[in-house]
Amino acid sequence: MSYAKWFEKHSKKHKIIVDKLRKQNYTKEQIIEYFCYENMQKNELDFCPLYKDNKKCHDMQKLNCYLCACPNFRFNDDVIKVIDGKKQYSFCDISSKDGEQSIYGDKIHQNCTNCLVPHHKSYVEKVFDYDWGSMMAKCHF
Repeated sequence: MSYAKWFEKHSKKHKIIVDKLRKQNYTKEQIIEYFCYENMQKNELDFCPLYKDNKKCHDMQKLNCYLCACPNFRFNDDVIKVIDGKKQYSFCDISSKDGEQSIYGDKIHQNCTNCLVPHHKSYVEKVFDYDWGSMMAKCHF
């Protein structure tokens, strides 16, 4: 699945949950708290394929799933640039020290496995928007 298709599909899943919570008069703070890993795994099993296997995408105590991608991630499914004959498809806009460019054959992709930035509640509060797509608008270019 392309990055763009994943973003589109995920945005719809996110909207359904946020709309449901807003209809129940959840505050911004309650919505953010609802998206903590343990609660999402219990109540929104289809939101993430890792939930079914009791796995987290990042090894951290208080993982918040509100962003489930990072507003600093940049991608282009049609190639960003060619570096030493390899096609780059994604990168980190803030050059996080915990992320890295990984090479898979002739493709370069941003590897965010060790970066925890978007999964801290404090970061979610800082960039919060009810519309996940708005928060991620700069990702696809």
